[in-house]
Amino acid sequence: MLEAKTSGGLARRYLTLLSQKYPSPAAVRTRIIQLESRLVLPKGVEHFMSDLHGEYDTFFHILNNCSGVIREKVDYTFAACLTEEEKAEFCTLIYYPREKIAQQAANRQADGEWYRQNLSRLLDLARLMACKFPREKVAAFIPPRFTGLILELMATRPEADTAQSDYHRRLLDTIIDTGSAADFITAFTVLIKRMAVERLHIVGDFFDRGPRPDAILDKILHHPHLDIQWGNHDILWMGAACGSDACIANVVRNSLRYHNTDVLEKGYGISLRPLTLFAAHQYPTEDPVKAAERFISILMFKAEGQIIRRRPEFDMGERALLGRIDYENATIAIAGKTYPLNQTHFPTIDPADPYALSDDEDAILADLRTSFLESEPLRRHIDFLYRQGSVYTCCNNNLLFHACLPMTKDGSFAPIPLGGEYAAGRAAFDRAEEIARRAYHEHRAEDLDAMWYFWCGRLSPFSGREFKTFERMFIDDESTWEEPDDPYFQYINDPTVGARILEEFDLDPETGHIINGHVPVKKGENPVKAGGKVIVIDGGFCHAYHKKTGLSGFTLISNSRGLRLLAHQEIADVRTALRENRDIESVSETLELQSFRSTVGDTDEGMVLREELADLQLLLAAYQRGEFVPRETSDD
Repeated sequence: MLEAKTSGGLARRYLTLLSQKYPSPAAVRTRIIQLESRLVLPKGVEHFMSDLHGEYDTFFHILNNCSGVIREKVDYTFAACLTEEEKAEFCTLIYYPREKIAQQAANRQADGEWYRQNLSRLLDLARLMACKFPREKVAAFIPPRFTGLILELMATRPEADTAQSDYHRRLLDTIIDTGSAADFITAFTVLIKRMAVERLHIVGDFFDRGPRPDAILDKILHHPHLDIQWGNHDILWMGAACGSDACIANVVRNSLRYHNTDVLEKGYGISLRPLTLFAAHQYPTEDPVKAAERFISILMFKAEGQIIRRRPEFDMGERALLGRIDYENATIAIAGKTYPLNQTHFPTIDPADPYALSDDEDAILADLRTSFLESEPLRRHIDFLYRQGSVYTCCNNNLLFHACLPMTKDGSFAPIPLGGEYAAGRAAFDRAEEIARRAYHEHRAEDLDAMWYFWCGRLSPFSGREFKTFERMFIDDESTWEEPDDPYFQYINDPTVGARILEEFDLDPETGHIINGHVPVKKGENPVKAGGKVIVIDGGFCHAYHKKTGLSGFTLISNSRGLRLLAHQEIADVRTALRENRDIESVSETLELQSFRSTVGDTDEGMVLREELADLQLLLAAYQRGEFVPRETSDD
C-alpha cells in the first residue's frame, strides 16, 4: 500500500507517476474493476519438483504432460465422446505436437479433416481451462503472433446461431487452407500447458549423475513463471563457474565417476584431454577413465586440503586426510584407528608436502579453470541459475529450500561460519545467499572457498552431511563410509520443529509447509513428515536411485483445492510415447483436501494486487479532490 511505502513529497511523486499510467478517473475505475474481479478467481496450479540430476528424458516428458494434469483434463472434457485410444493419441499430440504432426504427415494421415478435428478438440480443451484465468492472462500465455486469432476462436460460439457457426467454420477452414494448421496446433498446446501449470518450482539439483543437465537448463531458460532453490550440486557447478579450484576438481571427478563427461566436453566445451593424457601416464595400468578419476581425485583432495588449512573456521580438519597417510605402509589413521588402504600407488603426492601441487598439476588445473570461466554455454546456464534461483523461497505460505536448516543436537538453529562471522536460522540462509552472489560478481578467494564449503560442509544448508569421499575410495572397511547428517533430518519428524521453522520465516505454522528435496525417499518411507508440515519431494528422478526409491520421481501439486503428491512409476521416452501413445504412469495421493476453493486473493499475488488496489483508491481520491487534472480520452 502506498501509505506504507511512501510519505509526503515521495507519496505525491508516486501518485504523479501512477496518474501517467491511469490518466483519468475512468481508467482508474477500469483497473480497479479488473483487479477486484481477479481476486476471486481460483488460484493457479503450482508444481514442485526436485533433484532432476541431469535426467533430461524424464524431465522432458513430465514437463510436456504437466505431471499427468493434461490427461486428467482430457479425460474430463472428452469422457463421453472419445475412446481411451483416441484420448491417448490426442494427449500425445499435446505433449509432442511437432513430432506427432511429422509422424502423421509421414503416414499420410495429416489431411484437412485431421487438422480440423484436432484444432476443434484443442479449442474445446482450451476453453474449459481458460475459465480460471482473466482474458489478459490467457492472452499472455499464447505465443504472440497467434494471440489475436486464438482469442477470436475461443470467443466464437458456433452453437449460438448460424452466423457464429459460419464464422467459426471459416476461421478453421482458412487456417487449414493457408497451411497454418500445424503452427496453430503447436500454439494451442503451448497455451494449454501454461494454463495447466501456472508456476513451476524446482527445489534444487540440476547437475551430476544423469547425462544432460545442460539440456534441462536449455529447456527452461525462457520458462515464463519459474523459481529455483539451489541444491548442493548446483552450488558446486556455480562455484566451479566462478573459478573455485576445489569446486572444479569435484565437478570433473563427478563427471568421470558417473560416466557423463559429455556434458563437460560436448555440452560446455571443456576439454579433459590434457587431464586424461597426464593421468594415463601416471597410472599406465589403469583403464583411461579410471586413471583420470584417480588423478582428479588426488588433485581434488589437495585443493580441499588447502582450503581446510586456510579456513580453520570451517572446522573440517578431520577431512584433511592426505597428511594422515603412512605412505610407506599404505595405511591411514582415522579417529584413533589405523586402516589399510586399497591403493599403494600415489605418484602425484609428495609425502613431505602432500597438499602441494606439482607444476603439471598446477598447469592442468589452470587450464580447467580457464575453460570453466570462458565457457559461454556454462556461463549462460549459471547466469540463469543466479537470476532465477536463491537459497530459499517463500511462496504462498510455503517455504522451499533444498536440503536443511542446520540444527544442533538440542534442536536449536546451529550457528554457521559464513564470511568471518556466524549466523543461524533465516539469517544464515540470507548470509549464504549474499556470499554466493558475491562470489559470482567479485570472485573473492574467501567467497570461492565458501562455495566449496556449501557443497560439502557439515553445517552447509545445501548439504547437511559429512562426506566420506576419501574413505569410500581408498578404504575397504565400510564402517568408515558412514556419513553423519545434520540433526535437522531427524527433527523434521517433529511438528513443533516444523512450526518453529515456518515462524522463523514469518509464515503461518497452521497452514504453511516446508518443501525439501536432497534426500531420496526410500521404498516404504513416508515423504510427508512433521504432521504434514514437511514434504520431501526427492523421489528419485535419477536412474541411480530408482532401486532405492522404487519410483521415477515425485511431483507435488498445489491447486485451489489443496495438495497432492504424484509418484511417477514409469515414464515412456519420446519415441515410445509417439509410437504407442504411451503416457506417464503415476500414483496420486491427496495430502490436503480443502472444503473451500482457494482464490487468487489468498495468494502472494493477491497481496500484491491488494497493494495496487489501495494505491489506485488513493489516486482516485486525488482525482476527485482535484489534485490531478484528468487527461480524458475518447474512450472515457
